[in-house]
Amino acid sequence: MSPNRTINNTPVHPIGLGCMNLSHAYGTPPDEQTAINFLHQAIDLGYNHFDTATLYGFGANETLVGKALKNHRSHIFLASKCGMGGVNGKRVIDGRPETLIHQADESLQRLQTDVIDLYYLHRWDKNVPIEESVGALSRLVEQGKIRAIGLSEVSADTLEKAHAVHPIAAVQTEYSLWTRNPEIAVLDKTRELGIAFVAFSPIARGFLGNLRDITALEEKDIRRPMPRFSAENYPANLQLRDQLQTLADKAGCTAAQLGLAWLMAQSDNILPIPGTTNPQHLADNIAAADLTIAADVLQQAGELINQHSVKGARYPAATQTEIDTEEF
Repeated sequence: MSPNRTINNTPVHPIGLGCMNLSHAYGTPPDEQTAINFLHQAIDLGYNHFDTATLYGFGANETLVGKALKNHRSHIFLASKCGMGGVNGKRVIDGRPETLIHQADESLQRLQTDVIDLYYLHRWDKNVPIEESVGALSRLVEQGKIRAIGLSEVSADTLEKAHAVHPIAAVQTEYSLWTRNPEIAVLDKTRELGIAFVAFSPIARGFLGNLRDITALEEKDIRRPMPRFSAENYPANLQLRDQLQTLADKAGCTAAQLGLAWLMAQSDNILPIPGTTNPQHLADNIAAADLTIAADVLQQAGELINQHSVKGARYPAATQTEIDTEEF
């Protein structure tokens, strides 16, 4: 069994579960009972770090997670996010203190818990100083409603400003073989400050899984407008994926497992949270933490797929303006 990693001095399994897919963003989600059974399967497999957000399904995902996991609450690490939610059916970034405090109360209710282990600011609202947003979250810590504060998609500079107001326990940012932005500065900053780095989309939004036919994606799937999945770029990216498969075959694992193993090898403060609705992938993902893969194979994987070899930006231009992470 792989040794635990820590968030806010709490031991958790190195691989967590991103719950977004069960309600949001990647096509039609499973029905409620299927999703509840899936979350129970995750518990049985050893998952103990579950990640949700106010945004996902505009509250539906927190409700689902709360319903499925309330009887397991004492032995799981529960993370959610605020500062980005649904207003009249549209996604809105709002980091005003009163909004965050209101969203936290709603999150607690939906999650059927008295306290959230880790509560992230989902996006920095650039109209509100980061110090004000973090100040509001620090009051939630004082009130015992949340145990720790996290930040999502922030730069090293913003992290440092926030950390000066109240200790930040975790930074969550996209990180995978094909998204290396954290390597510019924020990953080093988390190491320096003793902060956990939670990697979302570690399987590259299905690219390292078995996603081949982008035309089969549903119309509302958030990957459709992403440049890397465009008809112009994806075929070239798939050639890289096929070469990675050859490496994975040699290592006796799946390409997705190789991607997760590569990620965990970059630093012992990194905790990937792959999301999936596929029971086999759920089992494969957590098993990646127990694999022993030769250092030269991991190195080859990193040299094969990186910011220089991948075609296309990670976000459309409009989305890019909403985030604070450093960009190549």
